[in-house]
Amino acid sequence: MSDAPTLPVATDLQLDELEKLLAGAGERPFRARQLVKWIYGKGAVDYGRMTDLAAPLRESLPKLLRLRSTEVSENRLSPDGTRKLLLRLSGGEAIETVLITEGDRRTLCISTQAGCPVGCVFCASGIGGLSRNLTQGEIVEQILQMRGAAEAQPLTNIVLMGIGEPLLNYDAVTRALRVMRAPWGLNFGYNKITLSTVGIVDKIHRLLEEGVTPNLAISLHAPNDDLRRRLIPNVRKWTMAELIQAGVAYREKARKDVTFEYVLLEGINDDPVHAAQLGKLLAGQRIKVNVIPYNRVREFSYHPPSKERLDKFVRALGSFKVFTSVRKRRGDSIDAACGQLRLTSRLSRVVNP
Repeated sequence: MSDAPTLPVATDLQLDELEKLLAGAGERPFRARQLVKWIYGKGAVDYGRMTDLAAPLRESLPKLLRLRSTEVSENRLSPDGTRKLLLRLSGGEAIETVLITEGDRRTLCISTQAGCPVGCVFCASGIGGLSRNLTQGEIVEQILQMRGAAEAQPLTNIVLMGIGEPLLNYDAVTRALRVMRAPWGLNFGYNKITLSTVGIVDKIHRLLEEGVTPNLAISLHAPNDDLRRRLIPNVRKWTMAELIQAGVAYREKARKDVTFEYVLLEGINDDPVHAAQLGKLLAGQRIKVNVIPYNRVREFSYHPPSKERLDKFVRALGSFKVFTSVRKRRGDSIDAACGQLRLTSRLSRVVNP
């Protein structure tokens, strides 16, 4: 980056913080609203385009404030229309963001951490553990960078489901969510945003208390506590029953969609017996289960189930009157599973420093 690294970044600030920064530099507060219009509304990447600002102000702003802190390192497009960006952060770390297009629906999956501390045994995101949390700006800029890279119809949905556990980076994530929702920011309603979590129950309750209420997807991946602790070894504090109770309470109080996610691993958690165990837990809760056939990761030996095993699992779960959907696998040709492109990039840097 050419700007001094000590300068604040515009995308890291809430509107009132930007107003205070500009006021401290002798500018009137309304300049902040002009700035965010360019940053979020028009995706400006330099001050020269901001033609409604006086020339002296456009010249002085680069010494006060950086517009962005991330750069696109790779831009991959799959034949099925899935696009994946690898973004380079200040300090050299990398994160991923993925755009999935299906019909009129354009869903952006964004990361919240560089690496992940949760340690799901089948997920590339956690290889190497957690490097660091992302800032508000690094989360929000994934949306801006993809909008610039895709140059097509506007996004319809945002999912915090990339690398990292959002609720273990709670403050930055909720600040970013407020920017996404704000009319001065990205003006994206919470009903179009889904936060995916392995189930940090105290933080789910805190979302309700603070009124930051996107849709919620809670990753179960198992029908009982023992198997879940083997698959997700670093989150042992809460039981399946507590996760389900938290999801039901969130749906009722926030009046937002809640989904339970279940990645199917052949021979691990995909037997009809597993489906029956899960069905007994969820019967009568009126919450959908999103069944996800595993997206292969080269570093692991896990496999997705056959279509026959998938169908048997879904039928067994449905027999308990649990509404079930099956997610399509997308983007195999561009390493679209969370963490794969970042991992490939990191290995390349080790081999070719």
